[in-house]
Amino acid sequence: MNNVKKSFSIRDMENLSGIKAHTIRIWEKRYNLFTPERTSTNIRTYSLASLQKLLNVTLLYNNGYKISKIAKLEEPRIPVLVREIVSNSSEKHHAINAFKLAMVNFDQVLFQNTYNSLLSERSFRDIFNEVLIPLLNELGLLWQTDTISPAHEHFVSHLIKQKIYINTEKLQSLEPTKKDKVFALFLPENEIHEIGLLYLNYEIALQGYKTIYLGQTMPIESLIDLLKYYNDIHFVSYFTVSPTKDELAAYFQKFSDTLNTSGTSKLYALGHQIQHITQEELPADIMTFSSIEQLINNL
Repeated sequence: MNNVKKSFSIRDMENLSGIKAHTIRIWEKRYNLFTPERTSTNIRTYSLASLQKLLNVTLLYNNGYKISKIAKLEEPRIPVLVREIVSNSSEKHHAINAFKLAMVNFDQVLFQNTYNSLLSERSFRDIFNEVLIPLLNELGLLWQTDTISPAHEHFVSHLIKQKIYINTEKLQSLEPTKKDKVFALFLPENEIHEIGLLYLNYEIALQGYKTIYLGQTMPIESLIDLLKYYNDIHFVSYFTVSPTKDELAAYFQKFSDTLNTSGTSKLYALGHQIQHITQEELPADIMTFSSIEQLINNL
């Protein structure tokens, strides 16, 4: 338990809940909702229980409860009301909060229980798009503000990858129903951010196509072997940090020259770096997409 984060600054509380620090202080002073401790230098710190309560209070507040009414509730009543709201409406915000608590405590059981609760009402596809993508977006911001460490981000990312692998495996145990295209998914050299690519692999398999997942940091030269087995390969890749914007044009030209010698292969490119290049600058066999949905609609 030594790695569990048990003490939070008011900035941590703001970043994790979305409630401004100024508002938290007002709720604390006016309504006695929280009782922070003080460091030797008189800085507020909050316990894990206070964080849990703030996340629950936030959910009630965002669902129309006045803070003055919440403050009058007996302590055990708050989580009961939260469960009622969750059972009668969207679980999205509650689930994201639960996932964040699981992350803070490296609590795999809480993550799994939250995921399974969602799965009882929704498809994996819905969970990923409606809950896990917003969660990942929030985690990116939390990491940038030093609220969480890389260890927290890696912990949650690994669990999300597990879910993508499990659901992709179910699809790939079946024979592909569409034979006109084969998709090979890879990340370029020095690129390791693969959740988007993993999920795209799932989506393409869901459409009935055969996919070949090659993973992180693949040199262009290592992809040539695929041409010995398939004539019409559609390569798919994410460009998040590498190549840099100054290297993109040269990379795409090399890709086209090396892997489209027959004139039938293509590259579908997504990711942050794509904004730095226009379709007009690219070889004809390379297409860029701003989202997974746009790419899937183009299949």
